[in-house]
Amino acid sequence: MKFGVFDHMDRAGPDLGRQFEDRLRLIELYERAGFHAYHLAEHHATPLCMAPSPSVFLAAVAQRTKRLRFGPLVYTVNLYHPLRLIDEICMLDQMSGGRLELGVGRGISPYEVGYYGVDPATGPERFAEALQVLLKGLTQERLDHRGKYFTFKDVPMEMRRVQRPHPPLWYGANSLESADRLAQQACNTVVGMKAEGVGQFSARYRAAWKALDRAEKDMPLIGLSRHVVVGDTDKEAQSAAKRAFALWYDALIHLWRAHGVGLPRQMIPAEFEAALDGGYIVAGSPSTVRDRLKRDNETAGINYCLCRLAFGDLSFEESARSVELLAKEVMPALQAGNG
Repeated sequence: MKFGVFDHMDRAGPDLGRQFEDRLRLIELYERAGFHAYHLAEHHATPLCMAPSPSVFLAAVAQRTKRLRFGPLVYTVNLYHPLRLIDEICMLDQMSGGRLELGVGRGISPYEVGYYGVDPATGPERFAEALQVLLKGLTQERLDHRGKYFTFKDVPMEMRRVQRPHPPLWYGANSLESADRLAQQACNTVVGMKAEGVGQFSARYRAAWKALDRAEKDMPLIGLSRHVVVGDTDKEAQSAAKRAFALWYDALIHLWRAHGVGLPRQMIPAEFEAALDGGYIVAGSPSTVRDRLKRDNETAGINYCLCRLAFGDLSFEESARSVELLAKEVMPALQAGNG
């Protein structure tokens, strides 16, 4: 079992420069605590994400860490020109000595891509072609492509990545049916479902992987993401989590509410108690968190436990305490028991 960190970088207050510095300090703690990777979201025109240019922030992460892997989860690929994104990917992989994890997607919000003049209806088709171009550009010395949205003829690929054939791919999955395709692509995955649903996804992914005659030891990471707050007592941790979750959830629904519609699917309950009961939030003492993560990880059949440790108005000190307690009293037990 590996542990990672997912970060929306939702607005924590008026001083954005301070938020960036506090987050970089936390990321240094993630590295020392033994987390596998740090994953940063990309959103636009919403308080849900104050790092709308992931590459800029991740360049700072590359300089503040030595071993921690990192990457976008995900680049909203349809908002980029493929050549520009290929260059950014290669630069980050070079700056970090080959530590980039490459998350790709088309974006969940039609409003965000619409602000950029991209028709949401073309999203799936445009994304599929753009990803094809990215992988060509990352693996070939010259780029040739003729498609519906992009055409390139004999473009020299001067930028080179460190990792071969390219940095590991990541994708956010929300349907059981996508497991077959993602296994075929050998794509690492974070699944946006409850533990029981993730368990069905994991089983289907593993079956597809086996059918491809691929070794179990080469299995990509399958992750489940949860808000995690660890404190000295259940009361302390849950009080902080409830306060911060309310602000995070308000940011989550900000654009949808502004357009007079609800979320496209119930990604997470709005009520803290329901989210806590459903395992979307895990908050409590080290023993409480350890037991809940162990149970849900086993139900989900995952090999990657992804934690959101900084959200809402959690202070640097509160998040740092979660990291400390996770590293000392939670992660070793789950790693030793492979739970």
